Amino acid sequence: MLRGYLTDLPLVAILRGLRPESAEAVGMALVETGFRVIEVPLNSPDPFRSIETLARTMPGDVLVGAGTVLDPEQVDGIRDVGGKLIVMPHGDPDVILRAKEHGMMCMPGVATPTEAFAALKARADAIKIFPAEGIPPAVLKAWRAVLPKDAVVLPVGGIRPGNMKPYVDAGANGFGLGSALFTPAMTIEDIARNARAFASAWKDLRSG
Repeated sequence: MLRGYLTDLPLVAILRGLRPESAEAVGMALVETGFRVIEVPLNSPDPFRSIETLARTMPGDVLVGAGTVLDPEQVDGIRDVGGKLIVMPHGDPDVILRAKEHGMMCMPGVATPTEAFAALKARADAIKIFPAEGIPPAVLKAWRAVLPKDAVVLPVGGIRPGNMKPYVDAGANGFGLGSALFTPAMTIEDIARNARAFASAWKDLRSG
């Protein structure tokens, strides 16, 4: 279950632009900080090779998959290289169904309660609030009043260490992290430093 990978540090690393030759080093920098969920968006250079490298080299308790998955055929390719997570910017039920047929976990993107309920009905493992910049904490709090209590909700888009608390207070279970965590121009040291900042911010929220 996806929830199990998010127990200690419910932060999903979104490695948009990752190159295959950097995949293992970037992945290990994140894992050493406590990250257990890594996605490579399919609009990255040679994403299937990066996913294969991560799936092969990361520890067994790390969930590796793809983001920006747009059609069911892409799900097949991700499964074939060892990916186990499908993350989408939208809520296409055909993509969710294909992921579940393969025994994979799926986190579709939603921007309205209608989309959220439809994704959960299609057996999504979590819902990605996207883009979070357009769905402020007050809106998420209203969603939480009607969504199933056990629904896993992760805002994605514009998340930084300093702006997580209002979303957590509104009912977020964790976050997807993009350019504030990783860009292709960053060094491994930059990525590790960003990862530590996010991990520390999350732990502070949980202990506060």
